[in-house]
Amino acid sequence: MGKIKCFLLGAQINSIERLKFILHLTDQVEIVGEICDPGKAIDLIVKQKTELVFIDVEMPRMSGFEVVREIRKNLFFPKFIFITACNQYAIKAIRVGIFDYILKPINIDELKDALFRFQESRKKFHLPQGCCLSNREKEVIELATQGKTSKEIGKELHLSKHTIDTHRRRIIEKLNISSIAELPTNESL
Repeated sequence: MGKIKCFLLGAQINSIERLKFILHLTDQVEIVGEICDPGKAIDLIVKQKTELVFIDVEMPRMSGFEVVREIRKNLFFPKFIFITACNQYAIKAIRVGIFDYILKPINIDELKDALFRFQESRKKFHLPQGCCLSNREKEVIELATQGKTSKEIGKELHLSKHTIDTHRRRIIEKLNISSIAELPTNESL
């Protein structure tokens, strides 16, 4: 299956270096980026097709929650693990669909467990039992896998770009994938 493509975003370079050291001990990850600037991280995470983002909740200029929201606005849906010393955000993290929440100092067993669960979630790419895609969602998948943008799909199906974006988000959620690039081809539907 390969190593997990991870991105590290934290408030301080020392924290990132410690996390990087611990992650390398697990031998399960490929770190595709690390930075302390949340604004720059958003574009990098999307461009690198990052699967898993380790992120601090409290950072200068933007919170971890704001970064998650901005990445999702790009219709890119990696999994997020908050690595933080702040336990007061755990409930909010669950509500916004954060994959895991690990408190500092990092317990290596907790980290390994999170990585194991992530690896298991990667295996679930096939259509889940009982996953009902509407005919419209199947049309959107077919056109998206041809490389068409939401605007182009909307024009072809006589729908707004906003409606197509909504269909894409629902498809991503139903198929448990992180981005449009992972959409299955028509044959697998």
